[in-house]
Amino acid sequence: MRRSPVAWVEWRRARTQILGVILLLVALWCCWLMPVRAAPFGDDFSKRQPDRQILTLELLQERLRSPLDRDGLKVLDLRQLTIDLRPENAEFREQFYRRLQTQLQRSGSSPLGLDLSYSLVQGEFRISQLGLRVPRYGQALSPLLTPEEQTQLQRDRRRLSQLQQLSQSLLFENSLGTTPPAQISVFRGPLNLTQARFSGFANFSNTFFLDRVEAQGTTFGQEVDWSEARFSQLSNFASVSFQQASRFRNTIFFGRARFNQARFQGPVSFQGSEFQETANFNQALFERSANFSRVQWQQNADLAQTQWLDQVQFNKSRFWESCFFNEAVFEKFAAFREVLFQRPVNLRGASILDQVDFSDAAFAQGAYLNLAGLKFDADEAKILGDPGRIGQLLSVPSLQGNETVLRNLVRNFRRLEQIPDANQVEYTAERLRLRELGQRLLGLNLNTATLEQLQELGLSAAQAGAIARRREQQLFRNSTELLGVEGIDLATYVKLRDQVVAGDPLSWGSWLLQALNWLGLSLLLLLSQYGTNFWLVFGTGLLAIAYFSLLFWLLDRVRRWGQPPVRPTWDEAAWTLGSVLVQSVAGLLAIFRTASDPWLTLLSLAIIAVPLPVVLLAWLYGLGRYHDLSQVSYFVEDGSLRQLRLLIGRLPVMPRYGFFRDRYMPLLWDRRWNWLNYYDFSLNNLLKFGFNDIRLRDEQMPGPISTLAWYQWSLGLLYISLLLWTLSRTIPGLNLLIYFK
Repeated sequence: MRRSPVAWVEWRRARTQILGVILLLVALWCCWLMPVRAAPFGDDFSKRQPDRQILTLELLQERLRSPLDRDGLKVLDLRQLTIDLRPENAEFREQFYRRLQTQLQRSGSSPLGLDLSYSLVQGEFRISQLGLRVPRYGQALSPLLTPEEQTQLQRDRRRLSQLQQLSQSLLFENSLGTTPPAQISVFRGPLNLTQARFSGFANFSNTFFLDRVEAQGTTFGQEVDWSEARFSQLSNFASVSFQQASRFRNTIFFGRARFNQARFQGPVSFQGSEFQETANFNQALFERSANFSRVQWQQNADLAQTQWLDQVQFNKSRFWESCFFNEAVFEKFAAFREVLFQRPVNLRGASILDQVDFSDAAFAQGAYLNLAGLKFDADEAKILGDPGRIGQLLSVPSLQGNETVLRNLVRNFRRLEQIPDANQVEYTAERLRLRELGQRLLGLNLNTATLEQLQELGLSAAQAGAIARRREQQLFRNSTELLGVEGIDLATYVKLRDQVVAGDPLSWGSWLLQALNWLGLSLLLLLSQYGTNFWLVFGTGLLAIAYFSLLFWLLDRVRRWGQPPVRPTWDEAAWTLGSVLVQSVAGLLAIFRTASDPWLTLLSLAIIAVPLPVVLLAWLYGLGRYHDLSQVSYFVEDGSLRQLRLLIGRLPVMPRYGFFRDRYMPLLWDRRWNWLNYYDFSLNNLLKFGFNDIRLRDEQMPGPISTLAWYQWSLGLLYISLLLWTLSRTIPGLNLLIYFK
């Protein structure tokens, strides 16, 4: 039947409405299902547990009769089950342990493993009831153990026996802290706890795991105890969640231990434990207090990117290899008291928000604390250590990017009134600045170097071309930008970083100013360690006084021309040369005991003190002395007064006023103590104080002698400034007065 136009329009409108309602219902249904379907790809996928089957005695017996074959080993399959071991299910619990233990020990020479992955264990779980009980001491081993397993067990027996004998001989408690039980439970096969969940107390203590333990992603809802456990092979606790207290006291990890990304929500204790292979705690989170006291880290300790939200103790631990705390965060107090570090400790990029204590820590030769990029605020946090020693153990590889770190460290030690440590940090900073200046003067500039110069550094043609293309787009601001150039890897960058610089090229004037700055800073570091070493400054002063005293004595008492020639007596020569030798040895001892590079210090002294005086000496003896008063000393003393004087404003030449000639009289050559006058003159010139006011006479004075005196007097101004500056930085009271007023 043919519809009318009006009916046709109404029918189409109704059909459109019905389709709209259907589409709306489909959309609502999809939106309702979307979270369920999206869950596997979300953040909670790792936490989602599969559907579990409740374990009954019948199902248990079925699983025990049909173990899985995995990597050549038989494994009891208890995966994806709900295992009820609560007290109200006591009968099942008793049968569970008895049947499982019987099956595990019946395996003979082929050990059985246990797979509890993705299972839920309710109630208290005791692994010791599943293992084989063997004595810790003696030779009686179970015949079920293979020779390899017996060898593994004997390793621990020998260790415990030696510790027990040592503790008995020394009459104190052994390093394990408690007396170990007479027996130990041996679990022979692999144990797989991946993604399992333990809702009750989990007891894995006093158990020797002869095979690997896999506990990746496991959740322990209540306390867990791994004390006195032994892990013969790999133990994998990656991404484990410890929601309550966890104990690993006196545990030995013979194989690798992996705790990366583990989350410790309750207190954790590894006290007295031992890691004989690499221990990995990378990205682990410690929300409550952590105790790592007396832990033996035989191989590398990877604690990078760990977060310590509460207190942590590493007291009396031993790090025999490298220790990594890269980008670790310490929000509360961290104690490293009496810790032994055999290798450098890497704290690059770490954050210290409270106190870190390295008091009484022992660092082997070559060990130090790498604090590059450390996030540390001296107003809110503190780094504690032995005064006068901790500052020498802090290190950063370069000044660039670490200036703020070094300034905060200086402020930290000044607030603690540890002035030597603050000075040591400043000395470290200036040494890095000197290296940076030298590199800027002599290094190859990446923005101006030719392709041939880049290839001479060891780069390939392709790498040199990549650098040229990169600087055409944007000039290099620092050498680290090399890592962003195509073809430049980390090894190439490490090889080049000390040979290249980046920045605007230096003009000749700027280069000369930089060179003078480098020279002045070099002298400050070599002669005083940037004002931080008084005994080094004192030793250089002793050498300078002895050296110039000998020169002045030689010029005044040894004259080849004259009627008669001037010659010192043998006694005077012996006293002078002997005293110079003694004083020089004292100065050399002070330099070699305190200078970081004593030979360079002596070389810098020689460059300052030797060339000009030698030229003047050769000039004088080459020309001869043909003048009046040639039989009288060139030096005169103020005979009106003898006392210890400060002679800051004194000049080395006697005034040209006749009245002073009555007061200043020539030195008496015929006295046995005359050689002391030359020391007094050097002391006046260099340190600006002395016992007598000794000067050069104002008439008939050869030019080389007066030039030498003025030269020493000029050096004395610089030396006394350096000495006073060093004293102000090394005397605590004066230092505090300067920095806090």
